[in-house]
Amino acid sequence: MSEPARTDLLQGTLDLLVLKTLATLGAQHGFGIARRIEQVADGSVMLNQGTIYPALVRLEEQGWISSEWGTSENNRRARFYGITAAGRKQLKEEVANWQRVTALVDAVLAAEA
Repeated sequence: MSEPARTDLLQGTLDLLVLKTLATLGAQHGFGIARRIEQVADGSVMLNQGTIYPALVRLEEQGWISSEWGTSENNRRARFYGITAAGRKQLKEEVANWQRVTALVDAVLAAEA
């Protein structure tokens, strides 16, 4: 059996995935967010620290997530991120936009020559 193909995320898609993960699971540390996205994607996406943490900083600067220090399940100090009310609003907008974009791409792919 072959390894699943890795997927390159479109710019901005990671923000949507992070917001959805936090809306679904509640506050998580960065490593937990990355692992959850990878798990749901069945391994077709791999997120490293150089990918997830800049996204978390960007989302926090936008006011869509907030963070606070806490203790992880392995008793280490970690920054936990949670979605804000503004983040929930943005998530709804991002989901609607994603649905429009995917419908457009589907229509173009389905069109006959």
